[in-house]
Amino acid sequence: MRRALLCFTLATASFVATAQTDRFAPAQKAVEQGDYKAITSILVAQDGKVVYEHYFDAGGPEARRNTRSATKTVAGMLAGLAVADGHMSRDSRIFDLLPPQRRARMLNPDPRKEAISVEDLLTMSSQVECNDDNEFSRGNEERMYLIEDWVQFYADLPVQGFPAWMPKPADSPHGRSFRYCTAGVTALGEVIQSAVHEPLQAYAQRRLFAPLGIQAPEWQFSPLGLAQAGGGLGLRTRDLWKLGQLYLDGGRYGGKQLIPAEWARRSITAQAMAREDADYGYLWWLMKIPSGDATITSPVMAGTGGNAVFLLPEKRAVVVITTTNYNERQPHMLTFRLLTRDLMPAL
Repeated sequence: MRRALLCFTLATASFVATAQTDRFAPAQKAVEQGDYKAITSILVAQDGKVVYEHYFDAGGPEARRNTRSATKTVAGMLAGLAVADGHMSRDSRIFDLLPPQRRARMLNPDPRKEAISVEDLLTMSSQVECNDDNEFSRGNEERMYLIEDWVQFYADLPVQGFPAWMPKPADSPHGRSFRYCTAGVTALGEVIQSAVHEPLQAYAQRRLFAPLGIQAPEWQFSPLGLAQAGGGLGLRTRDLWKLGQLYLDGGRYGGKQLIPAEWARRSITAQAMAREDADYGYLWWLMKIPSGDATITSPVMAGTGGNAVFLLPEKRAVVVITTTNYNERQPHMLTFRLLTRDLMPAL
């Protein structure tokens, strides 16, 4: 009787696994035939369990994947932990936390720069002139990489001007003028490091990665040795799922509250309007995604090349897509189409 029951259980499990895989067969076929260019991995989890996982390159499940600016969302998680640990608050002024030489050496001093807060960096809405989407911006990311001290690069930027055709912060949704600024998140990394009195990568491992079972992350560093909070962190596909699942579950992991629930909630709540189809939380994109006859909001960790971790609260799901589509035209649209056309219908 026991043997029969065991056989039945194994057969049922096998059938369920096969059925799950079959649901995602069209998506897998589309990726394999090149519809979405260089997709390297897909993982779909629902109700906290992986229902589909496939690797399309030689790296396999152990490869640390450079998901570029998805690192910024990790920086937001570390900021939340530093707040929870009592080292700072979201209202803390960053120049009160940074090493004193940042203020002493600052170019373009201005009281409005002195007032920049942690929350301003979390929401990409500080007063300095920094815009990665504008090649003429003094704070454009590519200019930062040309000098040695990336944080001082941010500290030296002038205050943003607002001509008549550009809404001022007070006139913008949520009272914030959003401008995508990698240099600001790079500076946030040193803000956190200074506040917790511990190298950023060590604090991240102790307070975030180790509790999640994430080992050997591959950080990128500035020429002066600061772990880059603004991009380039290498993580496994399953590591990215764990980070997404953590926020889908309100900051809880393994039955414990790892990230404060209120911080997790605020992080994926609109704090600024990024563009017409997306708001912005605390270094989370809040994408508006069509789903049947409705539009849902999906918090997203997003990086260059279309790398993304999508939270789908209505479907109780996390979707991880990694790519090397760095030189493709509109790579984020390729990822978005893969999600909405092939993966979401399977859920």
